[in-house]
Amino acid sequence: PPPPPLPGQGGPPPPPPPPGFPGIPPPPLGFFGAPVAPAAPVLPFGLAPKKEYKPEVQLKRPNWPKLVPKDMNEKCFWVKVKEDKYESKELFAKLTVAFSAQTKSSKAKKEQQDMNDNKTTQKKKVKELKVMDGKTAQNLSIFLGSFRLSYDQIKRVILEVDEKVLTESLIQNLIKQLPQQEQLNALAELKEEYNDLSEPEQFGVIISSVTRLRARLNAILFLLQFEEQVNNIKPDIVSVKAACEEVKSSENFSKLMEIVLLVGNFMNAGSRNAGAFGFSISFLCKLKDTKSADQKMTLMHFIAEMCEEQYPEIIHFIEELNHVEKASRVSAEMLQKSLEQMGKQISTLEKDIETFPQSSDDQDKFVEKMTSFVKVAKEQFEKLSGMHKTMEEDFEDLGRYFVFDTKKISVEEFFGDLSNFKTMFSQSVMENKKRKEAEEKIKRAKLAKEKAEKERLEKQKKNAIIDMNEEGDSTGVMDSLMEALQSGAAFRRKRGPRQAANRRGNAMTSILAKELTKDDAVGQTMSKKQKVDKEAKDVTKPMEQDEMLEGILTRSS
Repeated sequence: PPPPPLPGQGGPPPPPPPPGFPGIPPPPLGFFGAPVAPAAPVLPFGLAPKKEYKPEVQLKRPNWPKLVPKDMNEKCFWVKVKEDKYESKELFAKLTVAFSAQTKSSKAKKEQQDMNDNKTTQKKKVKELKVMDGKTAQNLSIFLGSFRLSYDQIKRVILEVDEKVLTESLIQNLIKQLPQQEQLNALAELKEEYNDLSEPEQFGVIISSVTRLRARLNAILFLLQFEEQVNNIKPDIVSVKAACEEVKSSENFSKLMEIVLLVGNFMNAGSRNAGAFGFSISFLCKLKDTKSADQKMTLMHFIAEMCEEQYPEIIHFIEELNHVEKASRVSAEMLQKSLEQMGKQISTLEKDIETFPQSSDDQDKFVEKMTSFVKVAKEQFEKLSGMHKTMEEDFEDLGRYFVFDTKKISVEEFFGDLSNFKTMFSQSVMENKKRKEAEEKIKRAKLAKEKAEKERLEKQKKNAIIDMNEEGDSTGVMDSLMEALQSGAAFRRKRGPRQAANRRGNAMTSILAKELTKDDAVGQTMSKKQKVDKEAKDVTKPMEQDEMLEGILTRSS
């Protein structure tokens, strides 16, 4: 169809009447004088005529290639499209504002603003509360919004006691946010006005149909929490029983107590505390308060060092008292209250099951599931009660063993003192070790320093003697040299046996040759004699050849 005329422009003249129908009036003029379109012809493929839109202002027109029915076939995509399902006034208003061909589009903007205001007003519109107060309704609405279950689904899982869906937090919050029974009764009467009620009150209408709702929820919560309660109570009882047995049966701990008693009586000699037959366990932690005279160690350190050096097996009492630390965290009072609370919950559940009205709803499994649960819970409770009674007897026996009043000193206090003493004793052993290592290090450093000082003094003394010999009287040195020359010691060299024999043979041959030649020259004879004398002195005297040489020299002279 042709585009609508612009505002202020007149429409085209009406078309002439169709031939063969004279006298029929022309079609009436439409908006801004535009004629109303005639009835659309029947289109193929079941196509319906497209709706004609009339924007308030002219828009920018996208230039697309237009398809018409004659270009289509029955299997094409365009036969199936239904674009009018996305139509809305808000969409058209936005298009008018965004793609207007004119600069002024205040009317479209105003229309869009009015639509936004209406939308905001619809969001803010809240149905009035008829029964609940505002705070209760708000808290319940927040709670319901945190779960993805519908109101009917919440009702169903409660009736069926579905442990796979129900959680401890869900039941706790539901009990906390649930309206009072009077309000639930009032909401039950508004069932016919369900659609006019707010969401929290609609939930109240649905949930109010569950008989004995609050008692049912408390029972379900007890079922969900029971296993956790057992797991909290049982380990505490076991820890206290084991700790009582360990303290009584540990021989090393008994030996340590004897040592402490001995040391204490010795140190208290002459005072009113002397001659004690025993002491309170709490005194063990006070050993650290008594310090040595040099303030370097405490009585705790002293006893730990004594045990480590003389009785090393006693230190193993730390490993033997294994459950003491766990027992120190057990509150006997809270343990007693937890058991009493469990017993009351079981009794209440048994009464509820007996008095619970018979339900006509097939989904209601409360009585069936709770009957089987209460049987198991009662057995577990009786077992825990028996263990707790034995634990109390063991602790009372321990009180008699170490002579303390179990009514004045609790389980937590007694084992707390022992646990602290274990920690302090272990720490003292480690501190003693570090102290000894430090002392040994200092001792080694001192010895090394003394040794270095001694070596330095000896070296200094030796250097002083050498300096005195160099600068002192030289007469003694010259006398020693003259004595060595006179004795011949300065000319002697050590020779082997073969070299000495060769030397002696050569000397004898030379002397005999000189005697045969009988040289008459006296000077020459004397020179040769001196030479022979020198050679004879170098030959070893004890041998027979030396004696023969002396005789020949005598005759020759």
